[in-house]
Amino acid sequence: MNVGIITQARATSTRLPAKVLLTAAGRSYLEYHLERLTRTGLPVIVATTTNVDDDPIVILTEKLGLPVFRGSEEDVLSRFAGAASQYGLDAVVRVTSDCPLIDPEVVAAGVDRWRAEGDEGLYLSNCLERTYPRGMDYEVFSTARLLEADAQATLQADREHVTSYLHQNRAGDVRLLNLPWSGGGAQYRLTLDTEDDRQLLTALYEEYDAADRNCADLVAILDQHPELAALNAHIEQKKLGE
Repeated sequence: MNVGIITQARATSTRLPAKVLLTAAGRSYLEYHLERLTRTGLPVIVATTTNVDDDPIVILTEKLGLPVFRGSEEDVLSRFAGAASQYGLDAVVRVTSDCPLIDPEVVAAGVDRWRAEGDEGLYLSNCLERTYPRGMDYEVFSTARLLEADAQATLQADREHVTSYLHQNRAGDVRLLNLPWSGGGAQYRLTLDTEDDRQLLTALYEEYDAADRNCADLVAILDQHPELAALNAHIEQKKLGE
């Protein structure tokens, strides 16, 4: 079974424009993100938009030797469906490019569990219940389920947020499985959505060698340095439909 990672990226983010192209310690956050994903050993596809503003994302991705799919900016569900179909995936790992510190071992373990379950109707994730820091999130599901969602979803939120049709079980027959983590840190933000997030990530990359740290290492650093965690502790995550 051909399982591949699709990560969504665009330059027109509202809270922090072109955030994935910003840099820390001499490299863009998108480069860090993609390098981590390739460590899983799975194919990695960048799903961006047809907007000319996203040309730099395409150029950078192709420079790294990774495939790109360009689709709708607003209808992200159709973008994922198109990417999965074009690259012949049987199952998809969905991640987002604002997670430059995503742990490849965490993602790979999720894929292994999804395969072991042997159920193409299964939606598996580590964020149905928040036990990991934000920035470690992944979702795994069959392409058949993705294409079903693309064909059936009519709510704007489902088109924009890709997987809500699945994890809200709108079809009525999706099996949901959450893989929790006991390592703590669920209160932390290791994602890139605001300027305060960027300040934390920059400090981690430039002062704590974050590029070489796994999830447990990063949680330990934040536990030991509450002044770092305080940089973005006040940020509220956007909710479904916002």
